[in-house]
Amino acid sequence: MHTNNANPHHSRPSPRVRTAYGLVASLVVTLAGCSPAPQVSPAADIGSEWREFEGTWTAAGNRQVMALGSDRAVAVAVLRGTLLLSGPERPAFGVRAEAMVFNDSATGMIGRAVWTDDRGDQAWSELRGEGTATGQRIMGTFIGGTGRFADITGDYAFTWRFVLETEDGTVQGQSLGLKGRVRVGDRQ
Repeated sequence: MHTNNANPHHSRPSPRVRTAYGLVASLVVTLAGCSPAPQVSPAADIGSEWREFEGTWTAAGNRQVMALGSDRAVAVAVLRGTLLLSGPERPAFGVRAEAMVFNDSATGMIGRAVWTDDRGDQAWSELRGEGTATGQRIMGTFIGGTGRFADITGDYAFTWRFVLETEDGTVQGQSLGLKGRVRVGDRQ
């Protein structure tokens, strides 16, 4: 055991304890980042024209993996976080973003996502991706919603990157290059 010369009663934490400290610090930073983003309410008149957007989705959650032999695995993940969208008409528009996904290393990824704005209106989307590796391209297609998003249509795509994965299934990640287009019906 290595001791600190300045305090002979203070021992240096083991690598396992240092890893736990690092995990706790990362979790605190992520949870702070997962608190609702500053809300900038969009104008009441969303209109029915196509609008392009881009953004950054950060999320944390839990993933469970099951091996199917030595060369195949499946995983289920539930992720919660925030999505900060930007675009000419919607600078700094933040929403809560949740996703539930199922990955199969042989067939790819499917999932569902719910984006909830500051009024509680939701936009729902289906997610699809090929493979399970970090860096896979994921496509989202809006399938409906509530309130002003009841008639939403459009799509988006991004690459996902896990920034933390622990043995107990805790994961954190973020999108890279999230871009899409959306059209919201006349219903407000």
